[in-house]
Amino acid sequence: MASQKFFNELRTLKVKEVPQHVKPYLSFGFVKKSVEKGLENYRVKYIETNSADPVYHICFGGLIFSYLVALPEERRHLAHQQQHGGGH
Repeated sequence: MASQKFFNELRTLKVKEVPQHVKPYLSFGFVKKSVEKGLENYRVKYIETNSADPVYHICFGGLIFSYLVALPEERRHLAHQQQHGGGH
């Protein structure tokens, strides 16, 4: 995997060499190229094969996203309820 390769490379470096090694990976061009490559791989794996998986990815992704967006408000409600001791 790419992350395992990256961390193995980091292990061989001295502390002073790490920023110079990491800096190219944080550039806008590298991130853009990585995202484009990931989207292309996704298209080849799922879209071109007429798989139903993208529908599941959208449904479950939307479910998780909506849960995470609502979570802070639910935590505030829970804290308020516990502070004032009670049920409905």
